[in-house]
Amino acid sequence: MAYVSKNIHINGMEIKPGATAIVSLNWYQLPTKTVIEIPVFVFRSEKPGPTLLICAGMHGDEINGIEIVRKLVKREDIRKPLCGSIIAIPIINTISFLYGSRELPDGRDLNRCFPGTKSGSLGSRIAYDLMNEVIPQIDFGIDFHTGGAKISNYPQLRCVFNNETNLDLGKKFSPPLIVNSPFRDNTLRKEASRKGKSILVFEGGESSRFDYLSINEGVSGCLRLMKHFSMVETSIPNNPTVILNKTSWVRAKSSGLFHSAKTNGAHVRKGEIVGMISDPYGDHEEKLVAPFDGYIVGINNQPVINQGDALMHIGSDE
Repeated sequence: MAYVSKNIHINGMEIKPGATAIVSLNWYQLPTKTVIEIPVFVFRSEKPGPTLLICAGMHGDEINGIEIVRKLVKREDIRKPLCGSIIAIPIINTISFLYGSRELPDGRDLNRCFPGTKSGSLGSRIAYDLMNEVIPQIDFGIDFHTGGAKISNYPQLRCVFNNETNLDLGKKFSPPLIVNSPFRDNTLRKEASRKGKSILVFEGGESSRFDYLSINEGVSGCLRLMKHFSMVETSIPNNPTVILNKTSWVRAKSSGLFHSAKTNGAHVRKGEIVGMISDPYGDHEEKLVAPFDGYIVGINNQPVINQGDALMHIGSDE
């Protein structure tokens, strides 16, 4: 693919090839008249190449992704790419990050506000600015996420397998696991695809808690992807990536105390015992078994669970 060096424009600022800049996506005023900004880092080479977006903090409690982007933007080889451009947003949802919450103050999920509107809610306006100021200027991107409350995800990329570009980028990132994950309505990934931009979603660890395996895998994957496009030089080897075509949750058939018998990322066989539920009084124990051969992609770390709770997420490589 031939790339042409062109100026990048964000919130009225022009960033030319070879330049470095930090610009605010926009300014958002809170009820106290406090102004919240979303810093955007832009690192450009004079040599033409792809424009990559790396972003995190869509949900304010997803700390691992924020740490991945922080570690990347402090690197000299990222700040001075050999070709192309890197647009980095360490924290998209700054207000929820300050509160340490997943949701915005009005209870909305920012990743269900896309494509957004210019005069809508806070989440809708952030989504609108991202879709109009940044997404049209990139070639592809990585959106870093973390498992939900008490859910720990093994380092993985979520791609749409019937999109050849999406899957090809995922393989170049080379995470431990690549999971087939259809688009969800009103997400950054789906709305960016409507503009012809591939966004990969990286998942790793648990919200509000550092997971250094996931952090290191996220950093390494970005460097591998950029190395492929000659944006950086690195000697990081590829992972033996496992492709998972479908996933399913093992759910609790009864309430009680959940004990996992497997570690995250482990391979399991159909019918193999993966955990147990016991009641607090010693009267009942229930074994949990794997529904098919596959790999554990996520585990619920909550010990006290209710009937129907999702306990263990398993992906199949068939």
